[in-house]
Amino acid sequence: MNWKPFTRRTLLSLSVSAAILAAASTAVVNAAEKWDMPAGYSAKNFITKTYISFAEAVTKKTNGALEIVVHPSGSLYKASEILRAVRSGQVPIGARYIGAHASEDAIFGVDTVPFLATDAAQAWKLYQASKPALEAALEKRGMKLLFTAVWPPQGLFSKKPVNSVEDMKGVKFRAYDAGTTRLAQLMGAVPTKTEASEIGQAFSTGVAQSMIASGAIGVFRKMWDYVDHYYMVNAWLPKSVVVVNADSWAKLDDATRKIVMDAAADAEKSVWAAMEDTNKGYNKTMADNGIKVVAPSDKLRADLLAIGKIMSDEWAKSAGEQGAAVIDAYRK
Repeated sequence: MNWKPFTRRTLLSLSVSAAILAAASTAVVNAAEKWDMPAGYSAKNFITKTYISFAEAVTKKTNGALEIVVHPSGSLYKASEILRAVRSGQVPIGARYIGAHASEDAIFGVDTVPFLATDAAQAWKLYQASKPALEAALEKRGMKLLFTAVWPPQGLFSKKPVNSVEDMKGVKFRAYDAGTTRLAQLMGAVPTKTEASEIGQAFSTGVAQSMIASGAIGVFRKMWDYVDHYYMVNAWLPKSVVVVNADSWAKLDDATRKIVMDAAADAEKSVWAAMEDTNKGYNKTMADNGIKVVAPSDKLRADLLAIGKIMSDEWAKSAGEQGAAVIDAYRK
């Protein structure tokens, strides 16, 4: 066997090689990043499923260099805390129902103005008209908009038949924010403060007799135990947003950013398309369980659209020049 002892030069060469390998290994570790993404709704929800698909797409297309992990059902942060957590950098990314933050900036609540946008096409048009203002409001708060997810349209649940707004006079109407309180007032109904978790109790005890909510609420809260009628008035189609902390975004290289934005565009297209069939499923489940799921009468629809005109004008006024510009762009 031809064995030679290591020379000083050989040892130095090996040391340098080992250092290079160690540095390369460390670079790979440092390049990989994990983003925890809190979401407020169950993993079974069609919107949360879209978040998960988006996260998996980013993780796969970056070969794990950027791993996004969705934490549904408020398991990481309560829904009400998510936007603050992203803004402060406690998490790099999150998903949140943006209408809940309308008191912070009116633009966050434009899609919850009653009877302004009453179908998916109109909701998309309203989103496009308001998107620059929405992006600016988020940017001002240290966040970047990645994509939106649309929820099913809101319908009218009622214990008794409703053929016109006149039939709503004196009816106890579930209200949960300033917008639904104002809507109740304009309908002549009596607003009663009721949280989502209290819906069943409120209807069973007579505290509430009617409300505006989506078919999802109808199914998840088993509203067939409390009401007989659901009118597909399509009061509004609210949105959730997926946002990323601006500093976290700035740390990504251009190639990774493109992967994220491409996945976001795919997710947005997918979830908006999925909403229609999902809503039909909710309506069918309610009908199968005894609720009369019907379109509103022409009179009721006309009455509600008139209320919507009042409330959209009020919203535009409260939102200032920006609000007026959004409404003008949408109506054109």
